Amino acid sequence: MKNSATHSHETKNGHISPALEELKSAIAKLEKQLHPQSKEILDEWVTKKSNYRNDKFSYFVRGKEIKVANFTESLSHTQVPKIAVPKYEDWGDIIEWTMKENFPGEFPYTAGVFPFKRQGEDPTRMFAGEGGPERTNRRFHYVSKGMPAARLSTAFDSVTLYGEDPDERPDIYGKVGNSGVSIATLDDAKKLYSGFDLCSPTTSVSMTINGPAPMLLAFFMNAAIDQQCEKYIMENDLQHEVNQKIDAIFSAKGQPRPQYKNDAVGGEELPDGNNGLGLILLGVTGDQVLPDDIYADCKKRALQSVRGTVQADILKEDQAQNTCIFSTEFALRMMGDIQQYFIEKNVRNFYSVSISGYHIAEAGANPITQLALTLSNGFTYVEYYLSRGMNIDDFAPNLSFFFSNGIDPEYAVIGRVARRIWARAIKHKYGGNERSQMLKYHIQTSGRSLHAQEIDFNDIRTTLQALYAIYDNCNSLHTNAYDEAITTPTEESVRRAVAIQLIINRELGLAKNENPLQGSFIIEELTDLVEEAVLNEFNKIAERGGVLGAMETMYQRNKIQEESLYYETLKHTGEYPIIGVNTFLSSTGSPTILPKEVIRSTDEEKQQQISNLRAFQSRNKGALSHSLQSLKTTAVQNGNIFSALMEAAKVCSLGQMSGALYSVGGQYRRNM
Repeated sequence: MKNSATHSHETKNGHISPALEELKSAIAKLEKQLHPQSKEILDEWVTKKSNYRNDKFSYFVRGKEIKVANFTESLSHTQVPKIAVPKYEDWGDIIEWTMKENFPGEFPYTAGVFPFKRQGEDPTRMFAGEGGPERTNRRFHYVSKGMPAARLSTAFDSVTLYGEDPDERPDIYGKVGNSGVSIATLDDAKKLYSGFDLCSPTTSVSMTINGPAPMLLAFFMNAAIDQQCEKYIMENDLQHEVNQKIDAIFSAKGQPRPQYKNDAVGGEELPDGNNGLGLILLGVTGDQVLPDDIYADCKKRALQSVRGTVQADILKEDQAQNTCIFSTEFALRMMGDIQQYFIEKNVRNFYSVSISGYHIAEAGANPITQLALTLSNGFTYVEYYLSRGMNIDDFAPNLSFFFSNGIDPEYAVIGRVARRIWARAIKHKYGGNERSQMLKYHIQTSGRSLHAQEIDFNDIRTTLQALYAIYDNCNSLHTNAYDEAITTPTEESVRRAVAIQLIINRELGLAKNENPLQGSFIIEELTDLVEEAVLNEFNKIAERGGVLGAMETMYQRNKIQEESLYYETLKHTGEYPIIGVNTFLSSTGSPTILPKEVIRSTDEEKQQQISNLRAFQSRNKGALSHSLQSLKTTAVQNGNIFSALMEAAKVCSLGQMSGALYSVGGQYRRNM
């Protein structure tokens, strides 16, 4: 009836009435005044919404189609949408929401860089490192047991962090294998990651290393390459032939073959879950036992398949964490060499740097400063790589980020703001493609928020911080153990820390939805406020000559220290309440808890690392001089240092490579 009435108004003797014709003309004229982008948004709105209301959603990642169910069913049989769709009808609301928020996986990526979360792989990535490589390998297998994917995060001891070899020297010996794993040679790296297929799409490795990052990355890449060689050996039944070659090599040197064994963890040969992959070629490399063409093929396959991240963020080190060993200029050059090598070898699945705010926050910065300094460091790397002639779309996808999540309100939106600022800058200033615009980041819950009093309360804080991260669509997450304020985490505390993530991801009903923050008034308000504050901080840095100019006057360090002092003052006066620490104390006054178990490396482990190092150096002394000279010549003649390190790492220890590079690049000295 309505259609008939409408039709009678629209036509008269088959002709459109003048009034209606005039109205349609006015609409058409107004539509022409719309910006093409606005018109495109409006034209696609109904179709986009319907895509999320179908049973399945289909999208493509690197040419591969991925189909995802749009709904999950609750115990009450409610169909819970994975992506909640706004109900806007007004054109202005639709355009504003799309340009500021949009659906996950669409520019400006405020809600997330992918349309849906990765299926079959939780964001869990647990940090581990203690003692020698065997002990940490055992912990890696423990935290990965039963998980659909192996996502490893490596903590190195301070000896390794400063590019030194384990030694009896008093200032080194006590630190070997404490608060991180001791890694000094390629053999150490092979043991550390043994039993994990480093080229599997379900394996991802993160390494928290900065000053000596190029050397540790060379160890890791060679370990991955030799794993591919081992797989080739096993697939072609060459074990007997290869073992004969290796025996001959060691017989000629008068040395026994190195073994995976650690008496400090009960004398076991291999931990549960370790199938021995990575250990066949201990003491040698694939190019010593396989033909050149086969080795080259294994190397190519490994470099193009390996997944993970190396931190290597030298700007943050100068500003906050302090493990600088080379001059900033020389360290930046090596970062650029790594990225250039990645481009040339088509390394697409490994991040050449993890631009880190975590250590800035741990040093005392508030969440806005953490985000502003981290993003400004990121844009500095972009400018530097562009100045070396690299194309934005060749390197931007290899950049990743790392943030701390505390309990402050701004942490609820740190990912949203970071993604939006990065995407807009890469698109509009640098002309990067969609993949380059996507900011991917790891979250670690705040170490500074862990307290030695009432340590059981730490799990509550960590849970809330993890909830912030998961609701904000982080790509990777480490949850701290409750006892980290007093000891390296035990197996019991690590299990609880992993459980926090698993319970949120697998049990919490609202977490089945993947954009729970969108549409919240406070979240939208906070996002705008934090974005404005970050952009204001960018202006202050720019006024000081940019990131490097500001570092010359220690602007970033001073800002971090001032904010740290402010926090500590409020904590000690009680104006900033911390339950069980400065308020709501127990009847005993909430004293500092003494740990039941303090995990430290043993003298046996220290001696084992020193012994293993000297055996490695002894059997490779014939190749050492040529290898180090080649490394120094490459550096002096402006060659690619990382390419030279890939060869040097086969026969040189970490300390030997550091020493060679000091002689041509100088050592770090802080500008006072």
